[in-house]
Amino acid sequence: MPAPEKTTLDQIVTAARDLVEQLGIDDLTMQAVATRVGVRAPSLYKRVRDRNELLALVVASTIDALASQLDATLDDPDPRTRIRTQADGLRRFAHERPVGYALLFGAHGAPRGEPAALARSVTPLLDAVRELTGDEHALDGARLVTAWANGFITMELAGSLRMGGDIDEAWNWGLTRIIATLEPH
Repeated sequence: MPAPEKTTLDQIVTAARDLVEQLGIDDLTMQAVATRVGVRAPSLYKRVRDRNELLALVVASTIDALASQLDATLDDPDPRTRIRTQADGLRRFAHERPVGYALLFGAHGAPRGEPAALARSVTPLLDAVRELTGDEHALDGARLVTAWANGFITMELAGSLRMGGDIDEAWNWGLTRIIATLEPH
């Protein structure tokens, strides 16, 4: 009879995501994850081929977590409200998991997420923008919102917006103007 498994792939990925946030990407090692889940490092190789695969799983898990959070914004009938709620959710996610957030945008040479997972994470925004712009400019509008929000969030997390004034007010002001550009004229 085989010995019972001491850890699962989900536990390994969760531990790796937590370690990335606590220690940074460079200190994500198989040994650190093994210690966190209570096994010896060679045991991890039954579930994960190597550190690169583990990092890809961390990115995939992070995309799934963000997509699940954004899925919760789909109930409001007003696309403007959905865009605002999604952008606010993205910002909140970035503050809760700044390293994971950076990985989503390819920081630290992280592997890109699977196309289906990436599509799932952007579909709520694309759908909301499409309601305002129509099909012709839906992708352009979603890119505009994403680029502005990512730029603001990245600068905020880096401490680059410390020029005075209220950051939350600046976020709301900018987001209001970005959404207004999507309105039919």
